[in-house]
Amino acid sequence: MPARGKPTPVPTPETRPYFDAAARGELKIQRCLDCGRPFFYPRPCCPFCASAALEWITASGRATLYSYTINHRPAPGFEQDAPYAIAVVQLEEGPRMMANIVGIDNTPDNLVLDMDLQVTFEQRGDVTIPQFTPAGTEAAR
Repeated sequence: MPARGKPTPVPTPETRPYFDAAARGELKIQRCLDCGRPFFYPRPCCPFCASAALEWITASGRATLYSYTINHRPAPGFEQDAPYAIAVVQLEEGPRMMANIVGIDNTPDNLVLDMDLQVTFEQRGDVTIPQFTPAGTEAAR
């Protein structure tokens, strides 16, 4: 049986600006025009005040490691990456998002909570996926 590739998200009308920006090497998140709070994941209304008055802003790409788990039993398509970190990162702008940590060995010694991270991007089929790497590494550039 041939190995499967990594799953590729299918952009929706709500996520299309996010994935289009990622293809250009930009990390975009939404911000509410009424309450002013930024948020992630993309959606049609603010999770804080329910306003539909939203805008897309370019995030700095800087984050810190909030939490993670190291997966030793990979999902289909991720066999060559195991072990790999599934992380929650805290963006400099405030929202948290799930992402993989790349560019280092994913061990507890290397994955220090609150470590500085920088966005990087992986092309997966027709979609570009934001991921994070320790700030200051070659992969972060």
